[in-house]
Amino acid sequence: MANHFEKSIIGVNLDGKNLITGKVKDKTIFKSSIKKIDRYQSEEAILSEVINSVAEVFDNDVIGIGIGVPSLVEITRGIVYNVQRIPSWREVHIKEILESQFGVKVYVNNDANCFAVGELYFGKAKSFENVVGLIIGEGVGAGLIFKGHLYSGTNCGAGEFGSIPYKENDFEYYCSESYFIEKYDVSFDIFFERAKKKDKIALAIFEQYGLDLGNLVKAILFSVDPEIIVLGGSISQAFPFFEKSMWQNVNTFIYKHTLKKLSIASTDQADIAVLGAASLYFDAQNKSVRK
Repeated sequence: MANHFEKSIIGVNLDGKNLITGKVKDKTIFKSSIKKIDRYQSEEAILSEVINSVAEVFDNDVIGIGIGVPSLVEITRGIVYNVQRIPSWREVHIKEILESQFGVKVYVNNDANCFAVGELYFGKAKSFENVVGLIIGEGVGAGLIFKGHLYSGTNCGAGEFGSIPYKENDFEYYCSESYFIEKYDVSFDIFFERAKKKDKIALAIFEQYGLDLGNLVKAILFSVDPEIIVLGGSISQAFPFFEKSMWQNVNTFIYKHTLKKLSIASTDQADIAVLGAASLYFDAQNKSVRK
């Protein structure tokens, strides 16, 4: 089989604040476009922004487009429903629209799934078959890789570990940015900067955060038993400040043999949003493209 990495794939990430588009070839982003969007615009206005953004990097070398959105997706028809932080996008047939516009195959999935498959092809999970890509940022989401392929579930709802009840709320409450605001009335960004300066209060707060995240990791181990969990999202930047307490908790997991084979790492790919979206194309091909 030909090396599909030699082909040009466009990756698009729409997160409710930014529209990021890039042309990926030979595992490198050659052209890119980053735009702020007004999330309160009409469906048609935001769709026009997406089309124009793709057009900026599209050329005759492009054979596919992948797009990641923070929503449930009907994978086969590429329909996105109730996109988070974009009120007007309640049901958008994005695959059909983009294929009609550009004449190439389009693949659509949620942003957490894009993150996971991006790590499989371009990041920390390249040498693994069973992977969880765990996003810890404004919310908590996860993408699942089983036997080298993305698993989205029947309704693109696989990996919603953040919604599992935990303590007085759910894991998303304790493991996302809202944890810092709701509990301490201070943003994650401020605590992160304070932790870099070895502020004792900030370090103690991240230690507690690590314990809560450790319980989320154990829930994931019970559920899907991955080889590696790759952390992404804004909070993953602070991994050195909560890694120790996280592992302290994870090491209490009852199946010790599982822990011997488990890796947990934070992403080192600054462009994972675009690379992950483009990876939807690779995942749709035979898994030998990873060789």
